[in-house]
Amino acid sequence: MSAVAADGQMSDAAAPRCDLLLKGGHLVTVDDERRVIAGGSLAITGDRIVAVGPQAELERFTAARVVDCRNSVVMPGLVDCHNHLFQALVRGLGEGLEIWPWLREFMWPYAIAITAEDARAAVTLGVVEALRAGTTTVVDHHYAPTDTSTVLAVADIIESAGMRGAVARGILGAKTAVAAARGLPDDLYRYSADVELAVTLECMQERPQGSQVTVWPGPLNLAYLDQDLLRSSVDLARQHGVKWHTHCSEGRGDPLSYLEAYGVRPVNWLRDEALLDCDATLAHAIWLDDEEIEGIGSAHAGVAHNPVSNAYMASGVMPLRGLQQAGAVLGLGSDGPSAGHRQDLFEAMKYTLFAQRINAEDPTAMRCEEALEMATRHGAELVGVDAGSLAVGKLADVVVVSRDAPSMQPLVRRVAAAVYSA
Repeated sequence: MSAVAADGQMSDAAAPRCDLLLKGGHLVTVDDERRVIAGGSLAITGDRIVAVGPQAELERFTAARVVDCRNSVVMPGLVDCHNHLFQALVRGLGEGLEIWPWLREFMWPYAIAITAEDARAAVTLGVVEALRAGTTTVVDHHYAPTDTSTVLAVADIIESAGMRGAVARGILGAKTAVAAARGLPDDLYRYSADVELAVTLECMQERPQGSQVTVWPGPLNLAYLDQDLLRSSVDLARQHGVKWHTHCSEGRGDPLSYLEAYGVRPVNWLRDEALLDCDATLAHAIWLDDEEIEGIGSAHAGVAHNPVSNAYMASGVMPLRGLQQAGAVLGLGSDGPSAGHRQDLFEAMKYTLFAQRINAEDPTAMRCEEALEMATRHGAELVGVDAGSLAVGKLADVVVVSRDAPSMQPLVRRVAAAVYSA
């Protein structure tokens, strides 16, 4: 209610209230106008942003808590579109291997041996690191162990830390001829296709669409998963209104072995089976031909780009510009502590820029603003969360980056400082 005091001044009752006021920072909004506001403020009530603008405009707010952000960059929380948090306990092992030897000799044996207690400890470590690096949403492609209680425990840990996102439960089913030819170990295959789907459904029912952390079907890899099981996984996602997640053509041999086995490249098969749509989220998507790029783009499917792990194992450079121009939704991923080492999407933004520029031999091939959008608003679109920008009505997933470090001085261009120096 508005009220006028005896001296004619407006009383506090007329002042709008908020729970939290981030005051005086350098706001990198990534909003529809891509505004950068030097000396701006941000008001939050509940879990939503209620006002954004120059500090003077928000002085009218009475806040339960005020944070002085004068020496900071205020920006949207980062969205990690592909991770394997259970890998945190073996960071640093598997050094110097290409993707398939890395999987056969290191990661799959670890995935077979890890216990539920190990996984919970690893996920806790990974979540703490990710939060401290500004990540507020994560898609965790969890495939070890994948029993109901462990999958739900992973989701609980992510949510209890304050993050949002999804746990894409890794699905394998029966061992295919492609999997056998490529050396996947028998012990990795613990459940039949029917059990895989039943356990995934049980987890999804416990954490349905609308939960802070949902559960998605996560068929492990297009290259070696049974086609019927992949189709059933997508059907399960559609029945329950959630997205689904898989590895796609990360290794050079992946589409070739699929073509040899089935007579079609994997993404083209998805398209032909009407499985490729805006709820498909594909990790890596490096070794694509032009037809596959067009198929992903025309379906407005999501692609989680993992530039650090791609460089770590020399897997290749994603055709970013082609996918973007075709209409794909491109986000960034850290790809787990064993493949990317750091849970740090600031590092991923920088790697994305450098890989595209080196590949094109052109420093204008990509700009820092594009990398920031992939890590924020486009990543939020890929995951399906109403965040990713500092705009009224958006979820208040906000990070504050200190500019006290020498690398952040002088603060000439805020976006460049955030992407290259933070």
